[in-house]
Amino acid sequence: MSVQRDTWVKPPFIANPVLRWAVYLGVIGYFGWVSLTMPIDWARVAAGIERAGRIFSGAFPPSFERSSLLIDGFVESLKIAILATAGGVLLSIPIAFMAARNVVPLPVFYIGRAIIIIARSFHPVIVAILFVKAVGFGPFAGVLTLIVYSVGFVAKMLAERIEEIDFGQVEALRAAGAPYLSTLFYAIFPQIMPRQIGLTIYQLDSNLRASAVIGIVGAGGIGSTLANAFGRYDYDFALAITIVIVAVILISEAVSGVIRKRIQ
Repeated sequence: MSVQRDTWVKPPFIANPVLRWAVYLGVIGYFGWVSLTMPIDWARVAAGIERAGRIFSGAFPPSFERSSLLIDGFVESLKIAILATAGGVLLSIPIAFMAARNVVPLPVFYIGRAIIIIARSFHPVIVAILFVKAVGFGPFAGVLTLIVYSVGFVAKMLAERIEEIDFGQVEALRAAGAPYLSTLFYAIFPQIMPRQIGLTIYQLDSNLRASAVIGIVGAGGIGSTLANAFGRYDYDFALAITIVIVAVILISEAVSGVIRKRIQ
């Protein structure tokens, strides 16, 4: 007589079958409605495919003849990323403390969270357009843009780390009569320092990538060089810039990954 073995069956995502199928049909109906109502001009799509063919045929082989222009653009992007990371991280530390519920009063917590939410509300390209209009074209607008971008990310992650610390050390120092700043330096900073270093390295890598994007709207760096190449129909030079961007991002990703592993 064979014994039937019990097997585990993964439970459905939604236990109620009526509700589950209603959700499935709703999702299918929504995507169908979006697909049917999206305005697509198929004549323009066909013309776009033809233009894309001309761009790719003009891009090969890539041209590295103006390497000095390419290097200047990358050096400028690197300067933008380093300055923005330094400024953004320095500003993020006090904002992160303001946004950590366990170390500040409630009104200060709301102010800190509001600053982070505002900094994270807009894409760097939109912020770059605002700063380009305010301070003009060039790398200074890029630095200001990436400082805002860095504050939005680093302050949020650091505030969450502060809220997760072992609060016993803080209470011990407070019981010994230590002032507020001494509590921060000797009980909180040692616990968040590894996260702070890791976030700084990650943000430098992220700012280097973002500097190539915001340069397209006039905020300096290699993005401006790329936009000018497309504007002059120098597709072979544009492909060379794109190849170098990918290579630099791969190298920076590998280097930052090694550093993060070593400090963990």
